Amino acid sequence: MFTQENTSMQLSYWEIKNWFTAVDYTIVGSGIVGIHCALALRERFPNAKILILERGTLPQGASTKNAGFACFGSLSEIIDDLKTHSEEEVIQLIQKRWEGLQLLRKTVGDTHLDFKPHGGYELFLKADESLYQDCLQKLPFVNELLKPLFKTDVFAREIDRFDFKGLHEYLIFNPFEAQIDTGNMMQALLQKAVAAGILILNQIEVKHHFENSHQVRVELENFAFNTHKILFTTNGFAGTLTQNEVRPARAQVLITEPIANLDICGTFHLDRGYYYFRNFENRILLGGGRNLDFEGETTTELEVTAQIQKRLEELLCEVILPGREVGIAHRWSGIMGVGTSKRPIIERLSEHTFCGVRMGGMGVAIGSLVGKELAELIE
Repeated sequence: MFTQENTSMQLSYWEIKNWFTAVDYTIVGSGIVGIHCALALRERFPNAKILILERGTLPQGASTKNAGFACFGSLSEIIDDLKTHSEEEVIQLIQKRWEGLQLLRKTVGDTHLDFKPHGGYELFLKADESLYQDCLQKLPFVNELLKPLFKTDVFAREIDRFDFKGLHEYLIFNPFEAQIDTGNMMQALLQKAVAAGILILNQIEVKHHFENSHQVRVELENFAFNTHKILFTTNGFAGTLTQNEVRPARAQVLITEPIANLDICGTFHLDRGYYYFRNFENRILLGGGRNLDFEGETTTELEVTAQIQKRLEELLCEVILPGREVGIAHRWSGIMGVGTSKRPIIERLSEHTFCGVRMGGMGVAIGSLVGKELAELIE
């Protein structure tokens, strides 16, 4: 009997057979976490049928939209985390971020990442006197806390050699930070997934999923299929998926036109990590500012706002490149997943449903490890 369902999505028999039949593992989200999860599943289950569904043309959240910082937390961020987490929790979190970065480098390769270990710097505006003094005072303590992991001091005071303006005398230098090329990273990961026989479908949004004792029914816009297991790696888009708190946090970014004789090299943090910038070739990439409007930036809308973009331009013109005329080439935003805890959520939600979400703004660092650990939950 003819029914409308028979022609939904206008899929052919071949398409249904090859993409949507006998699916072992369906991963929702094709970012850093999702692809590492898929690659880890492929390693464990060589003959499994693995399908990744992505609702965007490209990874929708932050994996293709981040600033390309290979970092694990500035000094002020770590001090801030120690106010809400135990010392052991902070150490474990930094260790996971560090291990995640090494896994990312191993998976993609430094050449494809365009990995540049120029080090990172934390800057302190003149108005941030109390934060500046607190960081200088607690620097030796944090170094001792991290020494078992890095075997040497992580943070050191340095005089500003970049001719920034409006800052305190000392910068805090971290030699373990690096830059990566976000676009190159994601292209390499997607290519690895395809080479491993992992199916990736874009512009496919999961509307609902229903689980029974044997499998999960996955409902798309005009089509439904069955999968043995479903794994959500949607980070800031996790919504009410888990009982744990995951809030979206928008991060806005801009990048300048090419700048002649640019003598700024490295990754840079301001105001407990709420602002960050770096050089990319002969441009400055600058982002942040959600602390100006926490409520407004708790959103999954990929837009930029006048208030935050204006503040980014002020920092660019008054602090980073004072006295220089700089054009803005492009602006964009990405969506992070945050909560009251910085620990990612890697959970089995039910018999056949799993999630790896809430990267806490550190997806580049920790995402690969979260994907691997998520895959290890599968029995």
